[in-house]
Amino acid sequence: MKPRSRFALARPDSEEGKAWPAIAIGMFVAFGGVLFGYDTGTISGILAMPYWQRTFSTGYIDVEGNPNVNASQESAIVSILSAGTFFGALSSPLLSDYFGRRLGLVISTWVFNLGVVLHTVATSIPLFLAGRFFAGYGVGLISAMVPLYQSETAPKWVRGVIVGAYQWAITIGLLLAAIVNNATADRNDSGSYRIPIATQLLWSLILCIGMLILPETPRFLIKKDSVEKAAQALSRLRRLPADHDAIKSELTEIKANHDYETTLGNGTYLDCFRPPILKRQLTGMALQALQQLTGINFIFYYGTKYFQNSGVSSGFVISMITSAINVTSTIPGMYAIDKWGRRPLLFWGAIGMCVSQLIVAVCGTVSTGQYDNGEIFVKSLAGQKAAVSFVCIYIFFFASTWGPLAWVVTGEIFPLKTRAKSLSITTATNWLLNWAIAYATPYLVNYGDGYANMQSKIFFVWFGACFICIAFVWFFIYETKGLSLEQVDQLYEEVSSARKSTKWKPSLSPGYGKDAKSGGVEAEPVEGSVDHKA
Repeated sequence: MKPRSRFALARPDSEEGKAWPAIAIGMFVAFGGVLFGYDTGTISGILAMPYWQRTFSTGYIDVEGNPNVNASQESAIVSILSAGTFFGALSSPLLSDYFGRRLGLVISTWVFNLGVVLHTVATSIPLFLAGRFFAGYGVGLISAMVPLYQSETAPKWVRGVIVGAYQWAITIGLLLAAIVNNATADRNDSGSYRIPIATQLLWSLILCIGMLILPETPRFLIKKDSVEKAAQALSRLRRLPADHDAIKSELTEIKANHDYETTLGNGTYLDCFRPPILKRQLTGMALQALQQLTGINFIFYYGTKYFQNSGVSSGFVISMITSAINVTSTIPGMYAIDKWGRRPLLFWGAIGMCVSQLIVAVCGTVSTGQYDNGEIFVKSLAGQKAAVSFVCIYIFFFASTWGPLAWVVTGEIFPLKTRAKSLSITTATNWLLNWAIAYATPYLVNYGDGYANMQSKIFFVWFGACFICIAFVWFFIYETKGLSLEQVDQLYEEVSSARKSTKWKPSLSPGYGKDAKSGGVEAEPVEGSVDHKA
């Protein structure tokens, strides 16, 4: 059947029921990204606040003669969040596979709240570090479970938009952090940093209350053999009676696929690194690692301090501008995910980022100089304006492609048997690289003994990583646009080359397991379902 309109995201005629409940729920759950983005974004401004620098200084005096934290302390403060998120992401299956995707998110918000309280009340580095770690642990849990919940509840024809909304929420969080930081930066009291930090409790409370109301994912309930509850949950998502043929058909397909997978054994962490899942696991891990290596978090962790030296405008103002571009650029990317597909967006996005980073590196390097004491001076304001402009262009390419698509692709390529564990590993990979970049950047960029003093030359590193991204997409990213999660499994079983995935058509009948050719077994339909083979 043809879609009912030429609009790319119009509901296909073959899809019964209402689409808006699942879309609305998926968009709300994406709100978890605000916690992620806001918590990530606050530290950039806080590190540049004079009151915070004086309060947390242990005696170090910077090149401008002001009390401040040294590069080692700065590195620890920024990177400890990512260390927490790494362990949080890895441990997320303990909550999502035991308590469920919904209650797992509720519990995660309170882990996050503990961290927020600790570093709100802190007046010294050790307690501030403890707060950052626990807040990060909560963010790590949330960052693995939100795409999991979205992927398992979204209609296949709009799954890319819904999961992509998670990245959009991250960008909104970054923008809110930049705005609040700018509003409090000049306060000469503890409110300069405590207000931005404590505001996070509001975002957490909104997510917690919402998750108490929303349904559990049907796929988790099938995994727990709660077919009746799964039918009720899917009924809420599709706004159809629980005994409707369309509900029974969709549940039959989910259950058949799950039953087939369980004949191969229960999913363990080791199974994630064994064929046939190994290829998908490595793809997801590499995708998340490369997303970080494009250099996006250098801009949002250290951008305020970096832009202060540009001579173009206040670092706080430029950070607000880059955050606003990040938010607005994600919107066309969300639309294009299900219109143009995963491969072309990632491929052309990588090319755009690669060119932009090279120009930033060249312009930033030739337009600045450095005094003997390490202080930066501007030789060409035009060159600095060009560098800042291409940072903004780079953010456009990232936000419209690699930003949302890393979460979309990793959320849909894994089988139900290992989905929670596989996603926890790919998300942990994202945070591991996030931590490594956050920790290493001060040593790579800053001036002084034992530091590389790369300054703008760091963008040559991000350029090289973006170049690798181009080849990675060409050889390893499968096109999964418009496929159900069960059909994605079939795609990976039948197509050995990612380049051939764009021409593949699914043959798996809804409601049944793998055919004999695939080495699987057929499953019985869910009780009361229609026999689609008839």
